[in-house]
Amino acid sequence: MRYLQHHYGSQVHILDNPLLNDLLAKLCSPKTFQPAINHLVEPLYAHMIAEVIGQEFELESFRVPTRMTEVHPDVLLESQGIAKSQKAVSVNLARAGTYPSHLCYSQLHWALEPRNIRQDHIFAARMTGADQHVTGAHFGSLKIGGDVKDAYVMIPDPMGATGSTIVSTITYYKQKVAGPAKKYIAMHLIVTPEYLRKVLGAHPEVVIYALRLDRGLSDKAVLRSPPGLHWDQEKGLNDHDYIVPGGGGFGEIMNNSFV
Repeated sequence: MRYLQHHYGSQVHILDNPLLNDLLAKLCSPKTFQPAINHLVEPLYAHMIAEVIGQEFELESFRVPTRMTEVHPDVLLESQGIAKSQKAVSVNLARAGTYPSHLCYSQLHWALEPRNIRQDHIFAARMTGADQHVTGAHFGSLKIGGDVKDAYVMIPDPMGATGSTIVSTITYYKQKVAGPAKKYIAMHLIVTPEYLRKVLGAHPEVVIYALRLDRGLSDKAVLRSPPGLHWDQEKGLNDHDYIVPGGGGFGEIMNNSFV
């Protein structure tokens, strides 16, 4: 898998896959509606989840028979796979993260023992001030199914805009849920420079994966420079803290609920 070269630090991984770039562009098009929206979200997250598991989880060697073993009993398949005993938690940040988290939770069953996998649920909403800027995240309700000790906590939320929700979520797990977690992994379709600055400033150990970096409101000179080289001058959020070029509000378009 190809990655975008940048100066945001080793914790940030921005995939640069031509096929995924095309699919994400279609997802962000104003001509794309349901059910095509979820049909595009599925392969986008399926590819990213597979990449995350392969890159971040521990591996183990295996030696197993195949259908040809009966004929050639001295030749077994030898390779490496994901260590099955690891623990993972997929966090559903409703609304936009509901379907991505379901996809993540389902795909984890191909990699780990089912008893070691869990899905948690958090209903989170933006809090905005009088100027319509995001001031934080409000948790309406939560269903946390246990501890996260030694677990990979995966947060598949499509839009990494301001970072407020991810920061609040990780802070909650650290302060309120028994741990510590083995690793926190945020997984997004799109992120902004502002998001990366906020999340890594609050939780520098977090690993971030994304399919695209949007910094479309930066000056032209900044846009010609490598991502992150002039991080303090990069801008991907408009005055209402929506991503530009972005794809609109994913919580709205994924649920056909524009409230």
